[in-house]
Amino acid sequence: MTPKQEAFARSAVETGNYAEAYRRHYKTDGWSDGAVWNEASRLAKHPEVSLLMQQLRQEAQEKHEVTIDTITKMLKEDHELARSLDQPSAAVSASMGLAKLHGLIVDKVRASVSREPDDLSDADLAAIATGSRTTPSAQARSSQDSDTVH
Repeated sequence: MTPKQEAFARSAVETGNYAEAYRRHYKTDGWSDGAVWNEASRLAKHPEVSLLMQQLRQEAQEKHEVTIDTITKMLKEDHELARSLDQPSAAVSASMGLAKLHGLIVDKVRASVSREPDDLSDADLAAIATGSRTTPSAQARSSQDSDTVH
């Protein structure tokens, strides 16, 4: 494992954000957010990096003695307290936390493609075919977006 990979793994566990960790340790100037996310996700799946992140998470969990079981217990206690204090909003919040913790509720992310394949230039198609991180037109749009004052 390279020093950069190790630094990425440590930052990824620290921040909980692969893209942020990747930006901290690799040059990403001019990259789209999607390109950074793709590379960070790919790096996080590298066997040595993935193993180190798993070990670091385990150490943090042991250090803080936090497990799914302890969080479940706390949320159940919070739910009971909220009900006893006649605070339905807090009870619902605790219930939702339990459901998310146990995978019963999953936040959905919607992705959409803004262009049809027929609308892509030859340069864009060539970039996609060669596995480039971004297409020439996406780089141009990203450059224009960074020049725009919001």
